[in-house]
Amino acid sequence: MDKWRRETFERLAKLGFSDDEAAQLVRASATLHTWAEHECNGAIQRDELTNVPYWYNTNTGRKIGRTSDRETGALKRAKRIANEHGLEIYHQGDPRGCCLWLYDRAKLANMNTLRDTVTIDSCYSTIGTAVVP
Repeated sequence: MDKWRRETFERLAKLGFSDDEAAQLVRASATLHTWAEHECNGAIQRDELTNVPYWYNTNTGRKIGRTSDRETGALKRAKRIANEHGLEIYHQGDPRGCCLWLYDRAKLANMNTLRDTVTIDSCYSTIGTAVVP
């Protein structure tokens, strides 16, 4: 096990996740990262009307065919596991960083003041835990 994966498992264990749950979250994060790379490169694109994902040839731009929606499945699994521990997930879709983060909704609520409303988009790396694939 490499250094980053070991650190991820240690962080998740401190949050109360079992090794099996941590492994499922890491797999979901890896799936989301690969999906984000394909979307960024134009290899996977969603139909604007139906939201169905399709493979595209990145050289020609031609549609190859429909693909299974692994992104939605990975998000559902991660959300189910996180919710069992009282946590939420944040999906950051940029493949240049970690795509799956866990956070406590109460920490987000504590960041809000009467003047400003803070959203998870602006502070996930501050209050969240990265699930590094």
